[in-house]
Amino acid sequence: MITVTVLGAIGLAYLYDSLADDLPDVASLQEVQLQMPLRIYTAEGELIAEYGEKRREPVQISAVPQSLRDAIVSSEDKRFYDHPGVDWQGLARAGLYLARTGRMGPGGSTITMQVARNFFLTNDRTYDRKLREIFLSFKIESELAKDQILELYINKIYLGQRSYGFAAASKVYYGKKINELELAESAMLAGIPKAPSTGNPVSYPERALDRRNYVLRRMQEVGYIDEAQRRAATDLPVTATLHYSRPEAEADYVGEMARARVQQLFGDVWSTGGYNVYTSIRS
Repeated sequence: MITVTVLGAIGLAYLYDSLADDLPDVASLQEVQLQMPLRIYTAEGELIAEYGEKRREPVQISAVPQSLRDAIVSSEDKRFYDHPGVDWQGLARAGLYLARTGRMGPGGSTITMQVARNFFLTNDRTYDRKLREIFLSFKIESELAKDQILELYINKIYLGQRSYGFAAASKVYYGKKINELELAESAMLAGIPKAPSTGNPVSYPERALDRRNYVLRRMQEVGYIDEAQRRAATDLPVTATLHYSRPEAEADYVGEMARARVQQLFGDVWSTGGYNVYTSIRS
């Protein structure tokens, strides 16, 4: 057993050495610029128009309610605060699945590994990509604190209905700020990343409800909530509906003039740079 472990460690060290020069610089995560839409406002601050494919509102981890943090960790990576970026137990399960079926299956991907994949890699199901993901996760953990990593995940992950990040999803599905989420809502949102297009509560409410209740069970198993809290949240119906950023002031022509000017000034990043434009127009 000791010999196998030593040989495995030597093999990993060799692979890391061969891939290290090609791995991206994870220091860039400390100054990451996330894509955000362009918003045009009146002089008083009322929304005229919003342009852009991605709905996103980056937040700091301090603004994220504990119920949502606990729901994410319970459902995605219960040993997040204990492992060094890679959960060897999860990888072992994934390896057994591969040996049994001959296919790469689910499991083994930590929150840190998802951050590595979403910021630096592709979703290709290849061994080379998985190795890079593992080694990048070690690098990320060596340079960032756990809450910084969780914050990146919370702001980056896709949650269906063009919403990226949990703050945007909170607005889209519940019309709430992220710090206003209740336990059942937090569990619902935490369950979406597994299947954001086919498992969100607007498109497929029954699937989303099953997933929400699974997250609640996981939260109880890990010890974040008790049975009474789980039962109370499980008994609640699906209340999610679409809450888009609707214009508060009717000035389409002004909005388009401002959009065209921003595109002229900033080029290709006009719809992703998160610019907020305040016009001289009053409501």
